[in-house]
Amino acid sequence: MTGGRRVVIASRLFVPEVSAGAFRLGALSRGLAAHGADVTVVTSTPPSHAPSLADPPGVQVRRMPVLRDKGGNVRGYVQYASFDAPLLFRVLFRPWDLAVAESPPTTALVIRFAAWLRRRSYAYYAADVWTDGVISMGAPRPVIALMRAMERASLRRARVILSVSDEVTERLVALGADPARIATVGNGIDTDVFTPEAEPAAPDETYFVYSGTMSEWQKPDVFIRGFAQVAAEHPDLRLRFFGQGSVEADLRLLAEQLVPGRVEFGGVVSPADSARWIRGAVGALVSIVPGIGYDFARPTKTYAAAACGTPVLFAGADIGGALVRDNALGEAVAFDPDAVADGMRRLLAERTSGRGDERRSARAQWARQNVSLHVVGERAAAAVLGAGPRR
Repeated sequence: MTGGRRVVIASRLFVPEVSAGAFRLGALSRGLAAHGADVTVVTSTPPSHAPSLADPPGVQVRRMPVLRDKGGNVRGYVQYASFDAPLLFRVLFRPWDLAVAESPPTTALVIRFAAWLRRRSYAYYAADVWTDGVISMGAPRPVIALMRAMERASLRRARVILSVSDEVTERLVALGADPARIATVGNGIDTDVFTPEAEPAAPDETYFVYSGTMSEWQKPDVFIRGFAQVAAEHPDLRLRFFGQGSVEADLRLLAEQLVPGRVEFGGVVSPADSARWIRGAVGALVSIVPGIGYDFARPTKTYAAAACGTPVLFAGADIGGALVRDNALGEAVAFDPDAVADGMRRLLAERTSGRGDERRSARAQWARQNVSLHVVGERAAAAVLGAGPRR
């Protein structure tokens, strides 16, 4: 019996923030509410640039201000601590039967302690492996060891662990997680928002689009360098970036050096606006730097493009490339400006020939059948509620 179960979700990010993690948790909360659970989300106050959206129906959201970086992100040790430090008191005296903790592992450790004090169970939503992340950033060995210890502690006592892919599941098991407690629920995109029916934002413009986080493990400068090689061949072609991230300033500087006036940065936009820009693009740009610890990633940018029927130009690690190639979602190339330029030329030729529109419905259908966030939310909710209370 799941009806009436009181579930609290603890996460520094939640809708309406524009991030894959916020979307995942929004879907989970809706799935839990649909099963009759009494759902409360303990999260942060969204930044000023977040779109204005109503909270998910049947879900109580409790927000509190936190420290954010200059881009409005809760990213960094101090920013994480500003959420984690008061979290124990925010959940300890709140009635709940089961808790769900989102990364980072410090948040999970707070929830683990609260669950121990309350003699309740908790679930851990593992979208990626943080130990791999700090290794990829070249962190000192003591920092890596500390992160590994915290992540293992978070996994060890979780009643159920939600994983977004088989590759993440393998990494979690390698860290010491019990395979019997892992539910691989997948990852997805809202196919009601990201759809071929979205009205193109600039129907008369020819452009490639990059939407989402711009970080060290994506290094989207490869697209600017590739674009610089084809810009002279297509004088009307533009490159558009939406979102933000730690390397955005470097990207702006590089764009002005290589292709002044041809690359535009639109900031953070709502999911609906993002869908409109993706729908009208020649191709959606997605990258994962190979060999730095994120080769297992399957970016939701790929799913968003597929749901709109727009071809993907993926540059980087093999797993993300195989996702594009095996499902005919676009072009998968090496993480190299020359290869990116060639991929852009092929997608431009596809657009000119009309083949892109012919393949649009097939891509969108694949997304609806395989990566719908509604389905992912249902799977995650079932796994959480199926864990059962342990006293």
